[in-house]
Amino acid sequence: MSSCCGRNWLPRPDRFRKTCQVCLPPSGGDMKIRIACFGAGYIAGRHLAALAALPGVEIVGVADVQVERAQLYADRFGGRPYADWRVLLAAERPDAVYVCVPPFAHGEPEQALIEQGTPFFVEKPLSTGPELPEQIGAQAAERNLLTSVGYHWRYLDTIERAHEIARQNPPRLALGYWLDFVPPPSWWLQRQASGGQMVEQTTHIFDLVRYLLGEPVRVFGAACRGGLQRFPEADIDAASATTLQFPNGAVGVIASACLLHYSHRIGLWLYAEHLVLECRELALTIESPQGNETFAPTADPYVLEDRAFVHALQTGDRSVIRVPYAEALRTHRLVMRAMASAEQGEPLYV
Repeated sequence: MSSCCGRNWLPRPDRFRKTCQVCLPPSGGDMKIRIACFGAGYIAGRHLAALAALPGVEIVGVADVQVERAQLYADRFGGRPYADWRVLLAAERPDAVYVCVPPFAHGEPEQALIEQGTPFFVEKPLSTGPELPEQIGAQAAERNLLTSVGYHWRYLDTIERAHEIARQNPPRLALGYWLDFVPPPSWWLQRQASGGQMVEQTTHIFDLVRYLLGEPVRVFGAACRGGLQRFPEADIDAASATTLQFPNGAVGVIASACLLHYSHRIGLWLYAEHLVLECRELALTIESPQGNETFAPTADPYVLEDRAFVHALQTGDRSVIRVPYAEALRTHRLVMRAMASAEQGEPLYV
């Protein structure tokens, strides 16, 4: 159960400046939190590294169907390796769990944790389709369970800066992109397993446009089903584009493509009067008549989101969690409507 797309282009910790302690929520004190992880892919390793460095955290187990991967992380960060997350859950009874499994593996782990009342952090996407996350969201809300979802761009201080600027200067046009290459895992090419690029990767851009512009009221999607000739087994879209309409009249277009041999363009460009905001993961560029300014993030967003989750566990203060499950579900619904619009060939209200 390797996590997310398991690729190596994801930002390394050393690509961010030294984490600014001011940006982090305060420690919850000496309260010990026992955390387990389902999945032992790349993104699980990012979270485990951040968690292992936090005071009061003990890693008690890592589960993956490729148990040798779980063994590597257990040796490095602590805990025991397991081939089955169910065995881990019964044996270790952790205080919280990180669910870092591929899109097709969501559902049973979250439902088991909800049944036990165990808080969880889950990596995006929530699933490959629309129904399962709605069920999980309703069940988690009914139990008032502490949750968090890995839309880590929300924790970037550069995105906070963009949010404040956009609030004062409402953008009228948004252009979002995830133009990239096909990641290594074979399951990524199968719609049933990954949901496709819009679900598995571009969901970050859909989440960002919601955060910076608000909720769209209508979407119109189109997709190219062919084009990946190097991967005859693929049944995902090679490219797609979604037009969005916002209540204030603003419009947006979010484009996806996995046709390339490198990460060509990933981010969101916002256009207001005499203003351009170029929002990328590793930089924010502001263009105005006074000139251009570029800002780099001051902290690793993975560290920030993990410390926020641990802080909430230790103190009960959920205000530091920027994307609980209910908020992530709103982004997932938007992506599902965009997918449905492309399938049906007509605009849909959100």
